[in-house]
Amino acid sequence: MSSSKRYTITAALPYTNGPIHIGHLAGVYVPADIYARFLRLKGNDVAYICGSDEHGVAIPMRAKKEGVSPQEIIDKYHTIIKTSFEDFGISFDNYSRTSNTIHHETASEFFKKMYADGEFIEEVSEQLYDTEADQFLADRFVIGTCPKCGFEESYGDQCENCGTSHNATDLINPKSAITGNVPVLKQTKHWFLPLDKHETFLREWILEGHKNDWKANVLGQVKSWIDDGLRPRAVTRDLDWGIPVPVEGADGKVLYVWFDAPIGYISSTKEWAAREGKNWEDYWKKEDTKLVHFIGKDNIVFHCIIFPSMLKAHGDYILPENVPANEFLNLEGNKLSTSKNWAVWLHEYLEEFPGQQDVLRYTLTANAPENKDNDFTWKDFQAKNNNELVAIFGNFINRVAVLTNKYYDGVVPTPVEFTELDEDILEQLRQFPDIIEKSIQRYRFREASQEFMNVARLGNKYLADEEPWKLIKTDEERVKTIMYVALQISSALAILAEPFLPFTSNKLKGILKTDENLGWNDVAEKEVLLAEGHKIQEGKPELLFTKVEDKTIEAQIQKLEDTKKANEAANKEVEPQKDTIEFDDFTKMDIRIGTILEAEKVAKTKKLLKLKVDVGIDVRTIVSGIAKSFSPEDVIGQQVTVLCNLAPRKIRGIESQGMILMTDATDGSLAFVEPQQKVQNGGQVC
Repeated sequence: MSSSKRYTITAALPYTNGPIHIGHLAGVYVPADIYARFLRLKGNDVAYICGSDEHGVAIPMRAKKEGVSPQEIIDKYHTIIKTSFEDFGISFDNYSRTSNTIHHETASEFFKKMYADGEFIEEVSEQLYDTEADQFLADRFVIGTCPKCGFEESYGDQCENCGTSHNATDLINPKSAITGNVPVLKQTKHWFLPLDKHETFLREWILEGHKNDWKANVLGQVKSWIDDGLRPRAVTRDLDWGIPVPVEGADGKVLYVWFDAPIGYISSTKEWAAREGKNWEDYWKKEDTKLVHFIGKDNIVFHCIIFPSMLKAHGDYILPENVPANEFLNLEGNKLSTSKNWAVWLHEYLEEFPGQQDVLRYTLTANAPENKDNDFTWKDFQAKNNNELVAIFGNFINRVAVLTNKYYDGVVPTPVEFTELDEDILEQLRQFPDIIEKSIQRYRFREASQEFMNVARLGNKYLADEEPWKLIKTDEERVKTIMYVALQISSALAILAEPFLPFTSNKLKGILKTDENLGWNDVAEKEVLLAEGHKIQEGKPELLFTKVEDKTIEAQIQKLEDTKKANEAANKEVEPQKDTIEFDDFTKMDIRIGTILEAEKVAKTKKLLKLKVDVGIDVRTIVSGIAKSFSPEDVIGQQVTVLCNLAPRKIRGIESQGMILMTDATDGSLAFVEPQQKVQNGGQVC
């Protein structure tokens, strides 16, 4: 472990153009929270910093889509995000926002210092411009083909397919995201950070200095960027939303969001330090402070190349000791997508699974995309809860609490004599803090969570092997020692659970009435965690976890299926107009309103229903391929539109005497073409 006792931990600032989903949690916020909570338990001075990223092109684009102002967008989503994080137990020391005055001032001063030191290149260049919209097309205002991987829907600043960061002018076949027009090139003045000037420093600092302690995926991406040759990167944009460029001759220009956003870590720290009576500079300028950035893989270039180059050029700041970026989390085999609503949204999860924050935390940690993309499935979520949290951890604690109350009125018994097994169990228990710590310090949180669960497995197996509920009839003295050992394991779990399962940890501490001052090191160093004579909570203990039922999971899977159908329907291309017909051709069709009187499935088919339909002039049989969208009982009494003078034809041996007119519904199913109000059967459509 580092000798440093002061830590600044940052978690990537989420864009306020939508809520938080499980991909964000698994990639950034849960691992960062585990790390911060662990360090606090070790007695370190920790500043865990985050905030809403409220600038950049994504905000005004979302505002236009929703028909509101950018300010309304950031206020709406900042509130949703901040509340979700709080309710989920993400333990930020400060959660700020980049629209705050302190951030505007900090970012402006940062730019001015670099500008005064000659760290920028001022250059007039040609940028993409939409003549109809009368504006330059920065970043996400332009879409085109990625020059690296050929993905045809790459944004102007980054390709979401291959993760490459680039300039809008690098795109092949660019189009305006505002009007769809092909943009023109127009001259404009901007300030650039000459990344090529910092190439030697970056190569030595990262590829040499951190080749043994940074994650392979981070090193690989950084090496690829550097080997490809670093080029000057614009740090200003032609936009009306953002922090105005604080120099002469920069009217109508703002700081590039990826220049201003990481400075948000600094301004958020300033805000926290002022509130807590601390010196913010200790956390950003003192060499004995350990700075760690938690990010997703799409942010590697910004946190490992651009921001460190800014910090180095500024000259007053420490550099990050590590940037443990995670890969992406998929959902049920498909890439998470905000625009397609293919996500498990945190605020919705909290509403639908009240009191079960730790189940999601555990599932996301146990399945974390640390080295490669991984997949979240609702079936796995259910299995992690029922087969591990309930069956192992929860079962052990419930047994211990129930038996302690049953045999000893809730009082920790005095052990009589420790067997070799007891001594071995207690020794194994003392080893676990170091085992788990080593995984956490290497940012292997998935591994750490499983080592933690091994403590619960140890306790569960110990009780199952010793069977005190049977032994109590023949050897009461032995049971006292067994329960004493089990209570020590329980107390250790209450402490070690805190980084991974904070709500469960608090619940368990309440059941055991443990000493709140006990820390991580006490599990290894103290002989006794729960002393004999100590009284735990009386009565039937609260269950740490409850089973997730099949119907709950089926509802979530159905929710995603409905989303998939809606997306398919939305993406379905509208059929082009058919060949023009004459009015006389239309008048040949006899289209009438009818009512379905009877309905039954056609044997040995999945799609067909045999219907009896009253069309006013008669009651006729019609075979219709609607069985996948409607059951027979659903359609009886339904008014429908019928093409009556279609030549009869046999379908599966049944003569069908007409055709019911249908259309595609938004969820991909079929829908009836029906009158808005009930009409007389036989009424003609004209």
